[in-house]
Amino acid sequence: MADITMYTTGYCPFCINAERLLESKGVTDINKIRVDDSPELMVAMMEKTGRRTVPQIYINEQHIGGFDDLRALDLAGDLDPLLAIGS
Repeated sequence: MADITMYTTGYCPFCINAERLLESKGVTDINKIRVDDSPELMVAMMEKTGRRTVPQIYINEQHIGGFDDLRALDLAGDLDPLLAIGS
């Protein structure tokens, strides 16, 4: 399975939806980086992604974006191949 990293908070419904979508695809291990607990991690996320919102999702170090981007990939049929890389 692919290597998944997700910048998240403890209260974000979009983060929960992203996690559920990934789990429905068989993803069992997500490296979650909680930015609400550490302001320096939020700054690092913004510098890395150019975005201020969570989730920010990486699949195999490729920046996917947020939940809407992840869902769009899935609807287009492009998510499963990304998740298969590294299997």
